[in-house]
Amino acid sequence: MDIILLERIGNLGSIGDVVTVKDGYARNFLLPNKKALRANEANKKVFEANRDRLEKENAERRGEAEKAGEKVDGTEVVLIRASSNAGQLYGSVNVRDIVAGLSEKGHEVDKKQVIMGSPIKTIGMHEVTVALHPEVSVTVKANVARSDDEAELQSQGVDVLAQIFEDEQREIEEAAATQQRDPTLEPGEIPADMLENPEGVEEQADEAAEGASDEGEEQA
Repeated sequence: MDIILLERIGNLGSIGDVVTVKDGYARNFLLPNKKALRANEANKKVFEANRDRLEKENAERRGEAEKAGEKVDGTEVVLIRASSNAGQLYGSVNVRDIVAGLSEKGHEVDKKQVIMGSPIKTIGMHEVTVALHPEVSVTVKANVARSDDEAELQSQGVDVLAQIFEDEQREIEEAAATQQRDPTLEPGEIPADMLENPEGVEEQADEAAEGASDEGEEQA
């Protein structure tokens, strides 16, 4: 279907351009949302008669969006969520979460303006695009963390996911090193040299053995 664009549409064109799109895209999105007109002779005449007004209104909306964008751009939204030790969320962060987080910061945006390729499913810092106008887009940050402390670290540039992985690797290496020092240990068993008072433990074991021996002699 041939249409006349009433505003700039990414990958299609700018206001006034006549382009060809799939019928479904035109009928289900562009035409009902008044982003375009069917490109017939009657509509072309109507558009040309109103071109100056439409372009002026578009410029005004763009100017308002640019002012709002200066305040919204770079805003960081902290979202505390539960996750696995690997950083995978038990659930996800979606468009509504971003809208609610921005609202708490004093920035009112419509959910249709928030562009997310897919929901966020891991902790970390994530960039989200907010299209305030067809020609004005800004970026906000979704700081998804398991706690306020982790969120603060991520805000400072610390990669919490990498830190979690390093901690897990360190624990595995320490466990392997412990097993190598004493191969007689059962998995999970604590070596004697790691106990707070190994000598005291040995003395208690000796005393218990002696007590058992004395009881045996008395019974005899």
